[in-house]
Amino acid sequence: MEVHFDNKAMLTNTRNEMVAEAEIDNFKEGIQFDAYLANNKIRMRWTGRVYVGNAHGMEFTSTGPVAHKVNNGRR
Repeated sequence: MEVHFDNKAMLTNTRNEMVAEAEIDNFKEGIQFDAYLANNKIRMRWTGRVYVGNAHGMEFTSTGPVAHKVNNGRR
């Protein structure tokens, strides 16, 4: 069984609770990923419960990308 992750994640601004979809890159499960929102790179780091990142004086949180489990089975 393989696990594949989406290349998008939802980021929430902690100040006003607005949610935006961001493209992600360099995803390392349980460690970090880079989110690209409006051509700005936001480094998101794992805190133990959520990913947290800061950009332009704003804090963003995310649960990360959606995981899809794929059962290859026999060939």
